[in-house]
Amino acid sequence: MQFFRGLHNIRPFSQGCVLTIGNFDGVHLGHKQILHKLKQHGQQLGMPCIVMTFEPQPRELFDAAQAPARLCNLAEKTELFAKESLDGLACMAFNARFRGLSAHQFVKQVLVDGLNVKALIVGDDFRFGCDRSGDFSFLKEEGKKYGFTVQDTHTVQQQGQRISSTLIRQCLQDGRLTEAAKLLGRPYSISGRVAHGQKLGRTLGVPTANVILKRDKTPLVGVFAVTVATPLGEFKGVANIGMRPTVGGVTPILEPHLFDFAGDLYGQRIRVTFNEKIRDEKRFNGLDELKAAIHQDIQLAKAYFEQIDKETK
Repeated sequence: MQFFRGLHNIRPFSQGCVLTIGNFDGVHLGHKQILHKLKQHGQQLGMPCIVMTFEPQPRELFDAAQAPARLCNLAEKTELFAKESLDGLACMAFNARFRGLSAHQFVKQVLVDGLNVKALIVGDDFRFGCDRSGDFSFLKEEGKKYGFTVQDTHTVQQQGQRISSTLIRQCLQDGRLTEAAKLLGRPYSISGRVAHGQKLGRTLGVPTANVILKRDKTPLVGVFAVTVATPLGEFKGVANIGMRPTVGGVTPILEPHLFDFAGDLYGQRIRVTFNEKIRDEKRFNGLDELKAAIHQDIQLAKAYFEQIDKETK
């Protein structure tokens, strides 16, 4: 899969391409239906299939305080797209220059001259260009002028509910991990590199791997039974994700404690999959109370995994 970062790096495909555009946060089952349609169309036309997304997501630039928590960061999103057998990912830097493009400039500079798009698949509510002046009807007219077709996507539902990133965030926030997994098509996970932290867990006798989140907000907060994929194998564990109010944390962090693990993960990329919520994050009256709660969390997580093992035998 080719990766284009920024408008200045994209190159036109000589034979043309089929393109879809969106945030694709989470790359969930609804998104996968769009990607399936994209690939079908690409096969019919004999053209490469390209996805265009934005970094940061537009709402994060316009109203960062109210922007929703990310289901996945760019690295995770790229990894998920790579599994979909796409030909290319065009990540547009959504900055002042890009947002200043008029709808006409977006079509000419990005779609036509930039990628040589011959078929475009977008939602019928898609808006773009300075002041969001471009819409689906505008794209249809521009397509006639420049020689590309425009198709709309269709809402994908599961059990009568529209599959959306918003719904998945709500499920995660509520601790409904099984429901979130059904909408995503996989259990929810977060990946990142392990960095040196305060080593408070080690002091408490419960060493943790501090995962760099690369996001200002997290879609779920609390203590969870987790499975952790590492370069040294997969381990069960318990993890806290949140602000760590007992020790005055100011930024969200993910801290998994791996059961039966001995090794060094600093600098390594790991993936933490959230299996079951144990409790909400809370402020404790000192480290002794925190330590007692952590050990109880460990016992509850181990009991969860033991039950799962029994059910699967």
